[in-house]
Amino acid sequence: MRRSRTRAVIRLALAGAAACAMSAAPPPAQLRPGAGLAPAGFAQALAPWTFAFPRDHGPHPQFRQEWWYVSGNLDAASGERVGFELTFFRFALQPGAALAPEPAAASAWRTREIYMAHFAIADVQRRRFRFARKLSRAALGLAGAQAAPLHVWIDDWSLEGAAEAVFAAPWRLRAAQPGYELELTLQAQAPPVLNGEAGLSRKSGEPGDATYYYSIPRLSVRGRLIREGHPLGLQGLAWLDREWGSGGLSAPEVGWDWFALQLNDGTALMFYALRDRDDTRDPHSAGTWVEAAGRSRPLSNEEVSIEVTDHWSNAQGTRYPALWRLRVPALALELNVRPVLADQELRTTPDYWEGAVDVSGARAGRSIAGRGYVELVGYAPERPRHDETGVPGRLGR
Repeated sequence: MRRSRTRAVIRLALAGAAACAMSAAPPPAQLRPGAGLAPAGFAQALAPWTFAFPRDHGPHPQFRQEWWYVSGNLDAASGERVGFELTFFRFALQPGAALAPEPAAASAWRTREIYMAHFAIADVQRRRFRFARKLSRAALGLAGAQAAPLHVWIDDWSLEGAAEAVFAAPWRLRAAQPGYELELTLQAQAPPVLNGEAGLSRKSGEPGDATYYYSIPRLSVRGRLIREGHPLGLQGLAWLDREWGSGGLSAPEVGWDWFALQLNDGTALMFYALRDRDDTRDPHSAGTWVEAAGRSRPLSNEEVSIEVTDHWSNAQGTRYPALWRLRVPALALELNVRPVLADQELRTTPDYWEGAVDVSGARAGRSIAGRGYVELVGYAPERPRHDETGVPGRLGR
């Protein structure tokens, strides 16, 4: 899946559109979350896609939404450890948002797309988790996305790639928030992995409930974190997820638990457990197993067992899973997954938990370890609030 975050993105988009007084806002019915049906005029993810890189690292304006997700675990020479997440969302307010020319008399502030981004840091030794959010219209160079070379940005937060078609061309990432500024260079260790059916990731039995989805499970990382004015050199591994589509989750689905685990034998596991309203796991939950040599195979819902063995609650009483046991009998794999910090909740719109984790366990009787990231969406209740722009509304999931 990595990020069938459609309902959350839709509501963020509506809040942003209101806050920015978008002159091109569509009729409300066009953006109302439903049973995954894409609004008229937008392309849908209905059949396998012919992927081409670097083209598909860039935007897909014929679809309603997409996202670029980078998360990783980094180490300093001093032994300090840092987890990070940087996510960019593109949301089209009208079909053909970036394709049709604006009228000659249109305001320079007019836009048919908005962009959002989340940036989080897990400062493990200091037991500190910090996050920030940006929201902007795609006008006047404030935010946007392009391919060849890849460039996705909001203000001074950015993800950039080289124009070369080779998969190992370096990418650069930059984001800053009070007390933390991150500057990284990322290099893929293997070509992209297609999730689902040759990259078509279905989220329910409805045809429109699907995205095109690929991952780069291992990117080597070098760079620095400027923490409270002091630079800290870092290196480690990151994970990139890319999805685009126009539908949403089905009506019974309320959230998901997403795992991206990098194991020390060179293998990797991605799995998303979709949750229905009755708190059962939806049968369209799925994932991907990646061998050290780069070969991958899909994982069905039936192949992966997930047992929650502990929980963490925030000050408001929202209860999140906080310790997991994953079993994949077909791979002779048993893993224990533990957060490095209990509180890695982003109090944004919507609230969700996403954080760095440690992995231990066994594969075919041999000990195995690793690191990764877990995302938990749909646990926090909807709540009335005013976001940073002062726009009121029910902006939860």
